[in-house]
Amino acid sequence: MASSKLLSQPRWHRLLGTNLFNVRLFSDLASQHPVSDPEPKSNNKFKNTSSTPSSLKEAELAKFAAIADTWWDSEGPFKPLHKMNPTRLAFIRSTLCRHFRKDPLSARPFEGLRIIDVGCGGGILSEPLARMGAIVTGIDAIEKNIKIARIHANLDPTTSNIEYCCTTAEKLVDEQRQFDAVIALEVIEHVADPAEFCKSLSALTAHEGATVVSTINRSMRSYATAIVAAEYLLHWLPKGTHQWSSFLTPEELTMILKHCSIHVREMAGFVFNPITGRWSLSDDISVNFIAFGTKETHEE
Repeated sequence: MASSKLLSQPRWHRLLGTNLFNVRLFSDLASQHPVSDPEPKSNNKFKNTSSTPSSLKEAELAKFAAIADTWWDSEGPFKPLHKMNPTRLAFIRSTLCRHFRKDPLSARPFEGLRIIDVGCGGGILSEPLARMGAIVTGIDAIEKNIKIARIHANLDPTTSNIEYCCTTAEKLVDEQRQFDAVIALEVIEHVADPAEFCKSLSALTAHEGATVVSTINRSMRSYATAIVAAEYLLHWLPKGTHQWSSFLTPEELTMILKHCSIHVREMAGFVFNPITGRWSLSDDISVNFIAFGTKETHEE
């Protein structure tokens, strides 16, 4: 009952007409960045050929390409994303239904909406979006991810029509593609230039469309939990998956998006309960958080 109340009347950060900096935040920054593992050497096979500058980190692509075969192994390296997926979808369903005036109780609330999943990986987010009626495009710069996503999607008639492309957001901007909703979850912390990446997300978002971004806060708590605990103590993620210095605070992400004409309206945190093994939406944005924004071409 409590969870349904949370979705119908969100207690997370509602930013309509509110300055984000007046909202309670948890961004305890260290005086200097903790030491991170050095990045592996670049591999030119991931080089971008778009006329638009790419924000991709080639070393990050190589790192995720090495574990691409495990996308649909719920007990593998992507187990945290599988566990978090229902909670991410709850936020997306709630915010998009409210923005596009869709029925959140419908089995297919996203019927007719054009949604792009940027950095789709093996398609673990794209598939449920398609089952909710969306016209889904999933893109990823790693060809192996796209092949795996296509194979898995073809196993179910309700997901076989997903358009998967091995490409980048920048290339789709060159093609002048636009969508009702642009979603990039757990991606921005792996790009070289978050500002350029958000600029591409904005260009892909239709006027009065929606943009949803999730990432990890650059706080001391996130260093302790998302890196030290998750990667080195509990082994939930491969070592070196994240670099603390690449994380963005909620304030930084909000300002970057605002400069790209995306105005953040709602924000929520993801909190893990070690007893139940489940994630839930929360006002606590000290570690994992997700932001919903709308595309506006003028200041309000």
